[in-house]
Formats: sequence, structure tokens, C-alpha cells
Amino acid sequence: MNVGEDVPLLEAVDVTKHYRVRVGRMGRSIVHAAENISVALYPGTVTAVVGESGSGKSTLSRMLARTQKLTSGKLYYKGEEVSLTKRVPAEYRQSVQLVLQDPFESLNPVHTVRYILSRPLIIHGLAGGNVEEAVLNLLRRVALEPAEQFIGKYPHELSGGQRQRVSIARGLAVRPKVLLADEPVSMLDVSIRLGVLNLLADLRDRERLAILYVTHDIASARYLADTIMVMYAGKVVEVGPADSITNAPAHPYTKLLLSAAPDPDADEKVWPGAAGSPPSLVQPPSGCRFHPRCPYAMPICSTDEPPAFRIGDLHTAACWLHEPAPLELSQPGHTASLTEGPPASGEST
Repeated sequence: MNVGEDVPLLEAVDVTKHYRVRVGRMGRSIVHAAENISVALYPGTVTAVVGESGSGKSTLSRMLARTQKLTSGKLYYKGEEVSLTKRVPAEYRQSVQLVLQDPFESLNPVHTVRYILSRPLIIHGLAGGNVEEAVLNLLRRVALEPAEQFIGKYPHELSGGQRQRVSIARGLAVRPKVLLADEPVSMLDVSIRLGVLNLLADLRDRERLAILYVTHDIASARYLADTIMVMYAGKVVEVGPADSITNAPAHPYTKLLLSAAPDPDADEKVWPGAAGSPPSLVQPPSGCRFHPRCPYAMPICSTDEPPAFRIGDLHTAACWLHEPAPLELSQPGHTASLTEGPPASGEST
């Protein structure tokens, strides 16, 4: 089935993942790792998933890669529903590739780059009769040149950025249509992160890959992504075009992330509340999960989970501050109109 640019290659609808964990000797609890997440990945676009550790970003990428079973929800590949009870189809495994965070752990240290890249080519019959040349071409695609100098090296003989490029090349070996990049630059020095981000941007533009970019760094998401989805404590709190999210954030948590991101061109950022820490996902807060940390929280925030309110074109935020009805709800010491929204970044309260 051929897919146009306006049809998602891979789409998740209300996917949820719960983990059962042992508590003490006899007890068991459920970790609400990701709940009711929907995302669509289109050809030639980068969708960034941003949030703190424990927000459910990596869980989402593994559900999409089918390395983690879904608790509930649906997946669609090229517009057709993917069975979650049958074995993962070979086409899906080949077309949807996952690049992990730490290339030193994901690459076998006892094998050379030649072996690492030739295995998927041979298994899937994609070498075209000349495995050596196919491996060299993969190295050139990820800008490891001259390729002949890298093909015989072991992972420990490469820099962090070079190892990550080999990891990306291994994913590209099977000619995927979707690349799931889980924190691909977080283990790299700041000086070489830009090169890997530019490589992902080139793959998006030149090869029309649909890329999911998982990161805790909203600054790199702003640089690379077309769309940004912000997650907090297993929930999506805001999603929209990258420019809209970073220039006019609507959810207080997005404002908190941006206040921590370095931006020399921006005015001094003031976050009116305490930074705090994410909640337990074994017993997540009721209502909006961010309300214990939110300086704009109102009584409704602790009791009712907010739906996704439309902020602008393709921009939504799950925050009661954007509820369209002119309700006046307040908490002790703070009064906020739900129609006004939180102060803009840099304003004091």
C-alpha cells in the first residue's frame, strides 16, 4: 500500500502501558507508565516527544517499536490496523526501526563495524550481491567518511558521535520508513550533538523518513522538530507545531521546561513556582498530574483531569486554564480566571 505525504506512516491511538511491580514481599502494584497517548508520524517530518525522566517517552517509543506489549490502544501502519495479538509482521519490523540512547551498550563490542552493519543486510537480502560495498554506502549515508577507515573498527575505537552514527546506519540498513530515535544525543558531548541532529534532519529531508525524536531537552527539539509533544507523568499535556510550542507555550509544564532551556536571545525567564519533582506513577495524583507543582493550580485541577483544549491551529493543551467557559475558580492566596491563562514567560505573578 502506497502512502501519501498526508497519511501517517505510523499512528498510535490511545496507547497505554501499565507495568506490574512487586512491592514488599507479597504486594503488587501497577505503574501507570503511559496512558492514552496518541501520535501520528508522517513521511518527511520529525515529531519530538519531550519530558523529564519518567514521563513515559521511552515507553512510547518501545510500544511503537513493538518491543513492549501494549496494555490497550491501537496501532496503524500505512493506515491499516496492526494486530497486537499476532506475531509482529516482518514488514513492520523492517520498516520501523529503533535507535537507542547509548550506542556503546547497543553495539556488540566484540564485532567490527563491518559485521554489525552487514548482518541486517544479509538477513534481509539487501546487500545487492556486494556486502562490502553496501556497508560502505551505509557509512557514507551517515557521514562517516572516508568509509574505508571505519569499516574495520570496533565500537571502542570510535568516538561517541561516531558510535551513534553507526547505530543509526544499522537502523537504516533495512531501509526503514520510520525511525524511532530514543534520546540519541543525550550520551554525547555537547560539541558533537549538533552533528547527529543535522544527520537526522538530513534523513528527514533527503529520504523522507518519519522520525520520532525522544528527548528531555526541549532546546534540541526546538532546533530539529516539526511537531513537539510534551509529556508529563505518563500523559500528553501539550502538542503542536514546534514554533508555536516554544514561542507561545500554553501549558505551565511546558513553560517550566522552557525556563530551564538555555536561550541567549530570550529575556530573563522567571518560573513563578518551585521546580519540584515528578510524582510517583504507582499512585499518580488525581485530576491534572502536574497540579502539585503548578503555581496556577485551582481546585478543579486536583479533582478533574483536563481534556485537550484547542489553543490554535494544530496546537492543544490539557490545562483547565484554557477552558473556554468564563469560570472563576481560585485557590487560597491565588485567583486566576480560566479564560486568561497563565502569565507569559518572563512575567511575574
